[in-house]
Amino acid sequence: MAGARAAAASSSPSSGSSSASSSSSSSSSPPQEPGLAELLEEFSRTQYRAKDGGSGAGNAKVERIEKRCLELFGRDYCYSVIQNVNGEICGHYPRYIVFLEYESSEKEKDTFESTVQVSRLQDLVNRSKMARCRGRFVCPVILYKGKHICRSATLAGWGELYGRTGYNYIFSGGSDDAWADSEDITEDDCTLRSADNQLFDKVRGHDIKLLRYLSVRYICDLMVENKKVKFGLNVTSSEKVDKAQRYADFTLLSIPYPGCEFFKEYKDRDYTAEGLVFNWKQDYVDAPLSIPVTLTRSLNIDWSEYQSWDLVQQTQNYLKLLLYIINSEDDSGLLVHCISGWDRTPLFISLLRLSLWADGLIHATLKPAEILYLTVAYDWFLFGHMLVDRLSKGEEIFFFCFSFLKHITSEEFSALKSQRRKSLPARDTGFTVDDLCTMKRRDRGSTTSLSSDFSLVTESSPGATGSFPYEPVDSGSTAAQTQAAWRKSHTSSPQTVPWNRPQQSEDRQPSYQGIVEAKFSSSSSSNHSDSFFRTGSSPLEVPKTRFTAPTERESKLEEVRSTFLATYSSTVGLKSVTPSSSGAIGGLLEQFARGVGLRVSSSTL
Repeated sequence: MAGARAAAASSSPSSGSSSASSSSSSSSSPPQEPGLAELLEEFSRTQYRAKDGGSGAGNAKVERIEKRCLELFGRDYCYSVIQNVNGEICGHYPRYIVFLEYESSEKEKDTFESTVQVSRLQDLVNRSKMARCRGRFVCPVILYKGKHICRSATLAGWGELYGRTGYNYIFSGGSDDAWADSEDITEDDCTLRSADNQLFDKVRGHDIKLLRYLSVRYICDLMVENKKVKFGLNVTSSEKVDKAQRYADFTLLSIPYPGCEFFKEYKDRDYTAEGLVFNWKQDYVDAPLSIPVTLTRSLNIDWSEYQSWDLVQQTQNYLKLLLYIINSEDDSGLLVHCISGWDRTPLFISLLRLSLWADGLIHATLKPAEILYLTVAYDWFLFGHMLVDRLSKGEEIFFFCFSFLKHITSEEFSALKSQRRKSLPARDTGFTVDDLCTMKRRDRGSTTSLSSDFSLVTESSPGATGSFPYEPVDSGSTAAQTQAAWRKSHTSSPQTVPWNRPQQSEDRQPSYQGIVEAKFSSSSSSNHSDSFFRTGSSPLEVPKTRFTAPTERESKLEEVRSTFLATYSSTVGLKSVTPSSSGAIGGLLEQFARGVGLRVSSSTL
């Protein structure tokens, strides 16, 4: 892993041949950038694969996208790059995996010194990748107050483990360097353990080492199953049902959320999430909501009602929980994962990134169009979300993510609010002003799950019912350098960087409400949800004039949402609106899009 400067990114990032590099970039925008329209067009055309890098027009676009992500990260952070050029580490992860080290000021960008043992990190990644489904290892993607927010797939089951280890053995000439370890199991241990336990001890042991290296303590599992089953085989597992309790030192949270199949219901209801309630009675749904009490006391949420929540309130409450965790007093990081880590996982990673950015706490110098580009490109496209497949099936979880931003603009989702409350003196009774403001309406809720066509329960586990009977436990950490670096550079906090929102006249109606692609047909009977209609907002609802000035957080998120909707409708949304019998509806949607400003003349924003 050799050093390199992202500031010199005028050359292709693929010019480096080392496995990782340390980088920092200047704060000036490049003269030419790919543009969100080009990104969405490429995204809707093909799935990103790291091994497909090379020459060609399509790959030239991908290289521009990759380069632009590095430039945007370099605006506010010094970082190292773990190179995955040909997909050697993971075929569905970025070719240039960014490891954020600390926030950077202008002076620090010229005197960047890596605070991480990059060779050690590379070794841990190579060893731990076999532990998780599809090799999608624990990967840090957001740095907040010196804490790593990570993403991954769930744990691999024995079926995938044996299949992949056998494949690696055959095609490596009878050896597999990924399993070489000085801490091999002794012969005495082998006589006491089955072959399965030996394999799981080794691969999951490497996974745990990586988690500890990244100072991760909290693991949030979005699966609705305890284990994913295909053709009668356990193809995946999860930390919450690990029989050997290898992950007992971590704080495990089971927060089941619907898979991408459920979002077909969302589209069929004209992109209306209010009132869309998941059917929890499906036989494959066996993962309970389980959260340690210490994490729920201050949230003022009745978690026992989660099965009656609709999609909006469930997403809101889960986001509140994740924000509460990362704003806790300790220095521990967070891991969020679902099954494969490319649908539900990027949904919450993207919402976390945008919410913290709107508060000025991360990516402070990025404008709304830039943070939107970064999260679409990095969190979704480069981490392998299969937008082409999801669009063909109507499973529009990607669109839901950015349309949902209108539901998290209030101060109750602000990390600054929790920081203000911590600074207030303790009181025996009463509420803060923020508390009173957020008590305007009752919490509703939403529910979630995966398609019953693909999952089946084959064995019971201790985590099948009830809550985990433990309190959060501090785990050992070997990443103190990151925390020290954050404290050192804390004086250049992004909160001090102003963001100038555009001036709006009082009578101007926002143009961010809208979507062009829609089908005016209600969903048929389904195993996914108990659907009922409730008065609420829809992407097709005409914006109403407001009389109160929006907060900076609200203005920033609304601009992100309006930019996404405008570009999405001009690149992706109209493609599925076919003429024929629905031609009149298509024309009406086109007229609506132009009326609210969703159709733009330029293909690049």
